Amino acid sequence: MGYFTRACVAGLALAMVAGVARADVVGRSKAQQTCNVCHGASGISTMPDTPHLAGQPEIYLVHQLQAYRNGARRHEVMNVVAKPLTDDEIAALARWYSSIKLRADAPT
Repeated sequence: MGYFTRACVAGLALAMVAGVARADVVGRSKAQQTCNVCHGASGISTMPDTPHLAGQPEIYLVHQLQAYRNGARRHEVMNVVAKPLTDDEIAALARWYSSIKLRADAPT
């Protein structure tokens, strides 16, 4: 592999990492603005009828937010919250919540 090719590959890798890091910052910021009240500061809800978002698969979160946004899934609060979200904001939120690692311990 030549110098130019290695430089291009390295640049692409850095751009991808920067893109993910930016999305995490955007997702975290958006979550703090709109999601934390119901879903908790780290995506762990303290409300019995509100699901945890932390650790959910990214693709699942994207599909659910899109369904709330377009009305395919109905919930009086979530439809209002999701309606103004852009595709980029949905992707960033999903990436943020899916990046939170959870640990489950089975009872002994």
